[in-house]
Order: sequence, then C-alpha cells, then structure tokens
Amino acid sequence: MDFPTTEPDIMALSQKMLDGYFWYATDFPKVIRPKLYAFRTGYIGARQNHKRKHADLRIASKAAKEALQELVQVMKNCLQKSEVDTASNPEKLKEIGWGPRTEPQPAQIPAQPMNLQITAKDNQTINLQWDRPEDDQRIRNYVVERRQENGEEISNWTIIQILYETKVILRTQPSGIRLEYRVRAANNAGTGPFSNTVSVVL
Repeated sequence: MDFPTTEPDIMALSQKMLDGYFWYATDFPKVIRPKLYAFRTGYIGARQNHKRKHADLRIASKAAKEALQELVQVMKNCLQKSEVDTASNPEKLKEIGWGPRTEPQPAQIPAQPMNLQITAKDNQTINLQWDRPEDDQRIRNYVVERRQENGEEISNWTIIQILYETKVILRTQPSGIRLEYRVRAANNAGTGPFSNTVSVVL
C-alpha cells in the first residue's frame, strides 16, 4: 500500500490510524498513540492559524508545511512499527486504514518494437526510426542489428548499435550491397522479439 501524497488523504489516514490504535491497542503494542495524536493536533493548529491569516485554503505558510512534514514522519514511523507488530497477520493493518506492502511486480520481457523504417539515407549513412513496443514494460535499451547480402552470400546478423532512443544515425555503412536492419528492445528481464526488417542498398 502506498503512502498518500495529498493533505486530505494524509489527514484521513492519520484519523483512521488514531481510531485503530485506540480500539485495537493490543494489536499494535509498539506504537505510541499520544505522539501521533500530538503531531496531528499540532498540524491542525498550524493550519488553522494559516486560515485565519489567509483566505486561501492551500497550505502555503512555512509553519504549516513543516507541521505537516513532521506529522507525515510520525505517521510513517508508526506504520513501520505496526507492520512489525502484525508481521504474522498483515490483514490487521486494515484496522488502522493501512494494508500489506504491495509486492513489486517482476519485469516482463518487452514486446516487439513497431514500425521500423528508413527515414533518410546518403552515401554511407542511414537514419533509422521506430516506435516503442505497445506494452508498458520499462525499456533499458534497444539493440540494432544488421546483416549483409552480397550476391548469394548472406552474413549472420550482427549487433551494430545499442542505445536508449528510438532513432539512430548509422554512419560508414557498407555500400554497393544489400543491407538489412532490425531492432529489438531489452530490459532486466531479457530481450524481446525483433521488429520488422528494412533493407537498403547505399
């Protein structure tokens, strides 16, 4: 479960925590409820002082901001202790408006880069461009490969560039023979399938 980032959500969670620590005190022996109550009350006082001085309801004064940050730190400390208290039964965290930590999802191999195309060519230079894979996996880099066809001889695919961008300028490419290019995406989980292949003779 992620800690809230907006002031209303922080205040709502702090109230649920106070209520839960009161009604289910035996489940959370490590938490000092009066400390959380004191910092929450301190922030409410700082916010009210700000409202008396300004019509704007946003937290703009330095004192109010500092009080909210102090409350957040106390809340996080209480939640850490509560996670220890309920290690054998994390579902009890719901008593204070919290929940078990969300396990990070393992990365998946990225899908196929799309729409590889030649956008420009001149002498021994070629420009390639492609679209990101349609899935939402994080991309570490792209691998560009090339092979050459000279008459009946076809070379093996060779890695010629590794980069993060979705376009590349390849210089000093062989001329007078057929060249083929393809791209695939990689991340910590591995390397995905190849894009479509494009070919050119420079």
